[in-house]
Amino acid sequence: MKETAYDIIKKPLMSEKSYANIQNKIYTFVVDKNANKIEIKKAVEEIFKVEVDKVNTLIVKGHEKSQNTKSGRKIGKTKDYKKAIVTLKKTSKPIAFFESLS
Repeated sequence: MKETAYDIIKKPLMSEKSYANIQNKIYTFVVDKNANKIEIKKAVEEIFKVEVDKVNTLIVKGHEKSQNTKSGRKIGKTKDYKKAIVTLKKTSKPIAFFESLS
């Protein structure tokens, strides 16, 4: 089964650091764990119609969470996910979706 661009790029990741990088044409996305840098680059170019300069990826490990309940203490874990930091070429236009946030 061939994945589409929308299967690879799951959602944009908005944090203080990623929001500050928008002015430098650096965007952060949560992506499919099995996607490689080439697939991510093609997906971003297809979805947003921009030119990608480089892609950096990292796996973010889930955090342990504990919760006190009436029946005792429960320990769980948030999910691991893969994050892609995408830098656009200087000649490329910015992504319109993120420009509306500034």
